[in-house]
Amino acid sequence: MKKHDPGYYPKLGEAPTSDRGLELWRCSILNCKAVASSSPGLPLRLPWDCEQRDHSTAKRLHHLTDESKRRNRLAVVKQRNSLPRVAEAATLGWKSQPHCGLSPKRNRYLVSPLAQSRVSQPIASIVLLLALGLTLSTAAQNQNRQPLPPEKRLRYQIHLTLNFENRTYNGVERVRWINRGDHPTSTLFFHLYPNIRFPGYTPPTEKTPSGDLISDEPLLEIMEVRAASNGAPIPFALDDQETTLRINLRDAVAPSAVVEFEIKFKGTVPEIDPEETGLLAHVVQQVSAAIRSTREVRRARDTNFRCRGVMMLGAAYPLLAARSGDDWFRRIESSIGDALMTDASDYEVTIDAPRIIAVYAPVPVQTVQQKEGANTSTFMAENLRDFAIVAGRDLRSEEKQVGEVIIRSIFRPDHEATARRVLKIAEDAMRVYLARFGPLPMKSISIVDAPLVSTMGSAEFAGLSAIASAFYIDFDSSTMRNMPEPIREQRASVEDSLEWTVAHVVAHQWWGAAVGNDPGREPVLDEALANWSALLYYRESHGEQQAASALEEQLRGVYKLYRTFGGDDMEAGRAAREYRNSFQYAAIVASKGALMFEALRKLLGDEKFFAALRDYYHANSLEVADMDDLRGAFIAEAAVEQRRTVNRTFDRWLSSKRGDEDIGPPDPKLAADLGLPARATAKPDRNVFTAFAKVGKFFWQQMTKIR
Repeated sequence: MKKHDPGYYPKLGEAPTSDRGLELWRCSILNCKAVASSSPGLPLRLPWDCEQRDHSTAKRLHHLTDESKRRNRLAVVKQRNSLPRVAEAATLGWKSQPHCGLSPKRNRYLVSPLAQSRVSQPIASIVLLLALGLTLSTAAQNQNRQPLPPEKRLRYQIHLTLNFENRTYNGVERVRWINRGDHPTSTLFFHLYPNIRFPGYTPPTEKTPSGDLISDEPLLEIMEVRAASNGAPIPFALDDQETTLRINLRDAVAPSAVVEFEIKFKGTVPEIDPEETGLLAHVVQQVSAAIRSTREVRRARDTNFRCRGVMMLGAAYPLLAARSGDDWFRRIESSIGDALMTDASDYEVTIDAPRIIAVYAPVPVQTVQQKEGANTSTFMAENLRDFAIVAGRDLRSEEKQVGEVIIRSIFRPDHEATARRVLKIAEDAMRVYLARFGPLPMKSISIVDAPLVSTMGSAEFAGLSAIASAFYIDFDSSTMRNMPEPIREQRASVEDSLEWTVAHVVAHQWWGAAVGNDPGREPVLDEALANWSALLYYRESHGEQQAASALEEQLRGVYKLYRTFGGDDMEAGRAAREYRNSFQYAAIVASKGALMFEALRKLLGDEKFFAALRDYYHANSLEVADMDDLRGAFIAEAAVEQRRTVNRTFDRWLSSKRGDEDIGPPDPKLAADLGLPARATAKPDRNVFTAFAKVGKFFWQQMTKIR
């Protein structure tokens, strides 16, 4: 049963029918500071006390089908300065209101009552025993949920023409959109991801002989927007430094009504210097991230480029912004994390490309037509959040099937041996995740050997992930056998990193693709959970001993190294924009965040932990979840006496700085070997030879010897 369908939530005051007599702590519960109940059947009516906030950070309310209306959320009071207000509200018997523009701009509703309130424990304990009377929905009901039928889903029909030599493309996009909000609207917003620019970006001035500007960033231009029915032009505008397309429909679209229109566009991608994509460049970048104090952000060129005979188009078309009720998530925010936040949609994509160019997408090609030296390839996909494309002269692929899912490894010919290893790892990871998490809505995933720039080790899209070609190294090849010993000694490290990355990107098809989230606001939901899933793969594929080694090297070790370098501990629940660079992001979000899940597993035990994770997955598949959904699933699965501890575990890892206690402090031996001052006595130093710089200088010297 879908969680917004009639019957999922009981009527207000209705007694639980579950044997456990416990309410489900889901999004609507925890987001308003709900309280648990171990007393079945006690009705409670509390008032809404919510405040509207900026639309760009509004809570992501899930869409409803035409047959259902938005149910009354649980009637609870948002706790401010004192908990007695909750008890007072219960005494008054106030009724709930049907809608509330909740916004977890900060995790104000996530901490335990005792952590946020100064009232005495007896009062807080009484409040914790108030019953909410919410029926427990079984996991079986969630597993039987069906996705929206095709006629009710957003649909893209895209026709692209690739000019591989000139690094350009032209496209026409037909969009079928259904207003699933509560009010008529005449304004729609699309994101133009190729137009994202980092702060301080200077537009190019150099031109080609033909007069075109030479840019190191991609560009997506909108030519026109027309009604699909009669071809009438539709007014549009570009906002937010041309990263947002605003379409002003001539007639408002009523709730549940449909509108279709066409967008004509064209784009270009830059040529990336191959030296930016090599293994040495990746190593240098990681060291540089440790020693620099400047802010690092993702760039549009990271996933829209041509390099080494491969062209990548990651979300290179106008992509409809996600919507919360009647409000749009308009702005694209640059950060060190991912920017894509979209709804699941259906795609029919037709691509014209020269015959010598192989084209790959998240799904296998449906049909190929040959005409005048070009191939016209058609791809059909359902329930994808985006549609990435990879094209190249020499690309090849091999595939395996696991259950109903086809896994493809796409690669350049000189990387065939490593690509086969990638395919085997992906196959094993897929088996683990299918058994532990549940089936995927998509029936095909592809892993691409792509020349990503040094700031990107991997890039994840729905149904397709790219791993940097720099890590596709065959140490048994004649080329590597002739390399200096210091390079060949890195074999185990490079191969372990590749295996971890493959397991990580496969997990993103559950966390990020199937279950969507806002990666800018809550990156822990996809990045940390995918990283922990990689640890799960090691545990179930290689055993506890190798899993313990991977945990130490890939998770705990990253955090401790970051602290030894001079990085400060931070809360893992922060927005992506608050992390300065990839080193900090990896240590706090990907590593510290992943270790939170390991702490929860040890607290609850495997049975309850995986039951909670499966319930979270099935309840939010093809929707957009937030931290409240995740926390609620774990609290619902926990025994009554464990619920407060589970809540505090989330708070400890997400909202406090206890990393040194929970993971480990800086390594004094490494610091001493490098001549770094002890952290306790170190004085702030803003010049180049800070602790970061000294460690960086050491590694630069080592790399100089290798070179």
